[in-house]
Amino acid sequence: MADRDGVIWYDGKMVNWRDATTHVLTHTLHYGMGVFEGVRAYKTDQGTAIFRLKEHTDRLFRSAHILGMKMPFDKATMMEAQKAAVRENNLESAYMRPMAFYGAEAMGISAKTLSTHVIVAAWSWGAYMGEEAITKG
Repeated sequence: MADRDGVIWYDGKMVNWRDATTHVLTHTLHYGMGVFEGVRAYKTDQGTAIFRLKEHTDRLFRSAHILGMKMPFDKATMMEAQKAAVRENNLESAYMRPMAFYGAEAMGISAKTLSTHVIVAAWSWGAYMGEEAITKG
């Protein structure tokens, strides 16, 4: 996954896929305090449509709130970021992974003083659970 063409929306900017990196001591990697959604975009007769974009974004923000994680961007910006990730990667159908995670400024259980980073990655991914899940339910 890491060695591919394309871009990832990372903290408000489009970053080349290969350059979208995070330090190995990021708090979320060690303590699991991060939030994400799995969102699908589908090709339709009217163009690409993101399935329940608002609902997924609302849930991402609710999850962050439960953790006490301060989101550095508002919901409207995050919805636009998801659209941009699909568009800038020239995808008609896609899987998206918006995610918020804590930085690597310090180690320890508390994340109160840490920065929050946000990414949106989008890529072509067929049937998440295999083609059989689509054909046989």
